[in-house]
Amino acid sequence: MSSIRIRSKLSGNKVQIRILIAHPMENGRNRDPETEKLIPAHFIQELVLSHNDQPVIQASLGGSISKNPFFTFVLKNARAGDKITVSWIDNQGISDTRDHFIKPI
Repeated sequence: MSSIRIRSKLSGNKVQIRILIAHPMENGRNRDPETEKLIPAHFIQELVLSHNDQPVIQASLGGSISKNPFFTFVLKNARAGDKITVSWIDNQGISDTRDHFIKPI
């Protein structure tokens, strides 16, 4: 099962894209409450959003983003049936990708 959930809302030629990613986003400075040892850093480093296989957003992220990050974007010149692809890779080499097709109104 993918860690990425994508929702879209088409309005004219614009689409609002909402993305929720299940990820711990640990910054490496928090301590485990039971052992008092530092929790190793584990965060998304790169997020890419593509529209019909063309990258439109590439973001470099860090450990200061909260757990299970939520992003919202508005994309122009979108139509029903267009493909949105979201992918990420974290500092431990783990990655995920998800495709979403814009539905008609």
